Amino acid sequence: MSSAISWDIQLTVNEGHLDNVKELMAEMVEATKNNEPGALNYEWFMDDSESTLHVYERYEDADATMVHLGNFGQNFAERFMTYLTITAFPIYGPVTDEIKEALSPIGATFMGQVGGFAR
Repeated sequence: MSSAISWDIQLTVNEGHLDNVKELMAEMVEATKNNEPGALNYEWFMDDSESTLHVYERYEDADATMVHLGNFGQNFAERFMTYLTITAFPIYGPVTDEIKEALSPIGATFMGQVGGFAR
């Protein structure tokens, strides 16, 4: 089984914050790309109405996930939670108790692998 941890966090853009979201996205993508080598995917997707946002993230393992969560909490969480509302937050893979403790308060659900494969 894979040690990778991933999620597709689904969000609604809060009224009046679309421009803020776009600026924050650029900042977060740049920071993640440059400072987190364990981030394998970090992709943002928005619907045509620019009101619904999905962020697909995949990390090589639990340690890389915790690096990201630390950076997020320190640098971006307050603005992210002001500009966006989480509507679904499924997390896939072998999460640790530390990850569960960090993400449960914001509504994450944890899905352990029961079959399949990764290449």
